[in-house]
Amino acid sequence: MKKSAGVICSVFTVASAGAGVYFLTKKKQNEAETAGLHVPYGPYEAVFKRPLDVLVSGTALALLSPVLMVTALLVRAKLGSPVLFVQERPGRKDPATGQEEMFRIYKFRTMTDRRGKDGELLPDEKRLTAFGKQLRSTSLDELPEVFNIIKGDMSLIGPRPLLPEYLPRYSEEQRHRHDVRPGLSGLAQVSGRNALSWEEKFGDDVKYVRHITFTGDLKILLKTAVAVVKKDGISSGTSATMEAFTGNEG
Repeated sequence: MKKSAGVICSVFTVASAGAGVYFLTKKKQNEAETAGLHVPYGPYEAVFKRPLDVLVSGTALALLSPVLMVTALLVRAKLGSPVLFVQERPGRKDPATGQEEMFRIYKFRTMTDRRGKDGELLPDEKRLTAFGKQLRSTSLDELPEVFNIIKGDMSLIGPRPLLPEYLPRYSEEQRHRHDVRPGLSGLAQVSGRNALSWEEKFGDDVKYVRHITFTGDLKILLKTAVAVVKKDGISSGTSATMEAFTGNEG
């Protein structure tokens, strides 16, 4: 009798939790649709994605703290101060204004501050050291972004945050990549990283934004690990990093 009561209680709890998630998802979807904003695809995006971001990134920070410390010391020894590269990037659109919210992204430095006779910084390929290339090829330079994820600036998976000057160069379709939080990795990164053209990257970004699922994020996370191990697509083939996005042809 007690066993039957326990089973009934468990079923009731699961059913209640499921109903709660369903109604919360519908509520968020209806509110977003009414406001003309990005509509979450399903329960994962609407309810679970952000808590999972915090849980996974917080766990990663605790486990990888020795790696962060050693990498920081190596950057300081080989490239000097500051250890971190900090730059403003556009994030998710603010629902109130429809404009991208700016945030400061954190990475380990991979370049020197070498300048030419005119006082201007030298091209990337002349400032990117062998040590910096190694950091990029292993993606260790990206590790400080876990702080951005915990803060809520970024997500584990999403379109990569790019430069602010690119904003007016996007087509209306491409700008939908900013409907969600930018990510530490994304569909474009596991499809070729810097080896893809800008149009291919943005196509992948928008495709991702319109169909965010737990299975999809998990696949991207696993493919990211494989891409890092294989060191795929680190450079574009014509540049040390990636050519600037100058706009869409035609």
